[in-house]
Formats: sequence, structure tokens, C-alpha cells
Amino acid sequence: MSALPVDPAANLVALLRCRSVTPQDAGALGALESMLAPLGFETLRPTFSDEGTADVENLLARRGTKGPHLCFAGHTDVVPPGDESQWHLGPFAGEIAEGELYGRGAVDMKGGIACFVAALARLEERGALPPGRISFLVTGDEEGPAINGTVKLLAFAEGRGERYDACLVGEPTNPDRLGDMMKIGRRGSLSGTVTLKGTQGHVAYPHLADNPARRLAPTLAALLDTPLDEGTQAFQPSNLEITSVDTGNGATNVIPAGITIAFNIRFNDRWTAETLRAEVVRRIEAVLGVVDGPGTYAVAWREPPSDVFRTEPGPLTAELAGAIEAVTGRRPELSTSGGTSDARFIKNHCPVVEFGLVGKTMHMTNERVALSDLETLTAIYETFVARWFAAQS
Repeated sequence: MSALPVDPAANLVALLRCRSVTPQDAGALGALESMLAPLGFETLRPTFSDEGTADVENLLARRGTKGPHLCFAGHTDVVPPGDESQWHLGPFAGEIAEGELYGRGAVDMKGGIACFVAALARLEERGALPPGRISFLVTGDEEGPAINGTVKLLAFAEGRGERYDACLVGEPTNPDRLGDMMKIGRRGSLSGTVTLKGTQGHVAYPHLADNPARRLAPTLAALLDTPLDEGTQAFQPSNLEITSVDTGNGATNVIPAGITIAFNIRFNDRWTAETLRAEVVRRIEAVLGVVDGPGTYAVAWREPPSDVFRTEPGPLTAELAGAIEAVTGRRPELSTSGGTSDARFIKNHCPVVEFGLVGKTMHMTNERVALSDLETLTAIYETFVARWFAAQS
């Protein structure tokens, strides 16, 4: 039998050296599979496809056949490193300097995977790995369109009869130090466009054209001036942000035929995707519909929305918070802040929480993690696994 993967730094180095920029796997799932083999995990590597998207490799692994079922979920794909000459150490070299391990994905989120594997290995080494079932649900499509990843992997697992009692996602959740925060929910996300329609023409003959830019200011004001809400007890205020305004016109002497406004809304539990769609249309109609008529604008919705969700307090949140406090001495904030994650898909199958490394350097040049944080997170995961299974008995 191969040596147990008890060292989180060594596990992370093996993962960092795989150039798994989404949607490429570049050996990352194979490296993880090699770590899980001496722990007795059975693994499957399904590849999912969809029209207009790249094929994506995924990993489903399970140890045990009966008893409570705990799942660890995450992703091995990473965002591009940007200008690699700006990195102190190579983004895919897996090198250490001054007690920190550098690499794209060190924090988001190969580090969390490396620590959870090490936690299980240390429990196994002591003969203390609890009876029951433990699974890994790992995708290569979290940083991408999320079409050929977790959603299909969950359906694949369900089709094989897998049912999970709880899931921990190892995303970076701590703003400043380990123990600050765990995520028990996320706001929803809805993206769309408003197209202001006009008639193209020469700028010297405006009477022969219809400049849609004249409708731009009132439309932006309608979308932005009035807050959607003031927040709720469990969530931050909903916010609508303009992400692009584009005429598609590179000429200075042409009145554009249209202007497209792209926006994204992060929304709390005062809203659903349906009620938000209606509110956006209501606001636009209030400033354009009466004067200009619906033919002068069009609203379209982009990728499927992400629902708002919150995991209710229970054994999962209690045992994770207890493990964090036992190791760090800090009781974590139970937060719903931040962006979306694949937890938004998992919540349809079982209770889910997120806890991982400090996220200060994620997606940045010189992404890195302190070796001491890898040890601390491993200890937290180790304590959590023991506590969660004990609570099930």
C-alpha cells in the first residue's frame, strides 16, 4: 500500500503542479485519485459534455457502504494565472518561500482539498477514521460555466443510488484568519441585458435617425437609483450592478442602432428570480414604456439564475462551528456573504456548509497559503469529521 497522504503541503504541491486552468484537468483529478487510493476510496471519473461547451472531467469517490454519509465537495479547476512574469514563484511550480506555498489554486481551492485528504489520512493512521460513508464530489468546471460539473455529477451520483446526509464544501471562506467565518448560505444571482433600440444614421442628420443614447440615462436611473431592499436578518441587501454598456459602434460619425446594457443582481430572500425579472421590467416600463412604447427596448435573461439559500442550524453547522472553535479558539461567524459557489447546487440534495482557507489572495497574482494555515485547516477538518460522525450515532 502506498504511504498515507498525511501532509497537506505535499498533497497541495502535487495538485498545484497540474496546470488545471478551467476546463483543462491536466492531471489534477488523477493526482487526487492517487491520494485517495491508499485510504480505500473507490473512484469514478465521469466526463460530461454539452453543446457549445468543453468536455469536463469530474471525480466521484466513496469509502464505506453503510452508515451516515458525509460528502466533501470542491473543484480542482483554477482561473488563469495572468501574466506569469509578475509571480514571485511560478504559478504551477508548487514552491515555498518564507513559510508560504505559492500557486494558482493554493487558496481557491486545491488547498481545501489537500487538507481534507490529509485529515482523513491522519484519522486513518491513528485508527480513528469513523465507520460510515465518506465521499468526494470534485469537479473541473466550477471556475467555468458550471454546466458539465457539479450539477451533472450530482445527478450521476444520484443515479447510482448515492444519498448524502451532509456536505462540506472547502471553498475559502475566511476574510482574515482561520476561524473567522463559515458560509451557511449564499445570495442568489440573476443576469440579464436591456437593449435600447434606435435607428442608425449619420450624426449630421439626426432627424433621419433615432439615437438610443437619449434613453440611456433614464434607463440607468430606473435600474440603479432606488435600492432593491435594505437587506434581511440573514442576508445582505440585494444589489443590481451594471457590468457593461455597449453600442457595438466604433465610428464617431454614426448614430448607433442600439445600446446593450448588461447587469447582474445578487439578491436575498426577499426575492425570487421570477419576482426580480418582473421588477426589472416594471422599472424600465415606468420610464420608457409609456412614452416610447415596448418596441424601443427589449429585456433578455442570460444563464440560468442561482437561487438564494440558507442552511438551517443543525448537526452540520453545530459540529463544524464546534470543531473550528476547538482548534482555533474562535467561534466563526455564520455568514451568507460573498458570491456564488457550487453549494447552490448541492443544497437541493442535502444540508451544505462551506469552510476553507483565508481568501485574501484568491484569483490574484501570487496566490499563496501559509503552511501553518494548511496545518490548522487539516486539524479543523480532522476534528469536524470525528465530531460529525459521533453526533450521528
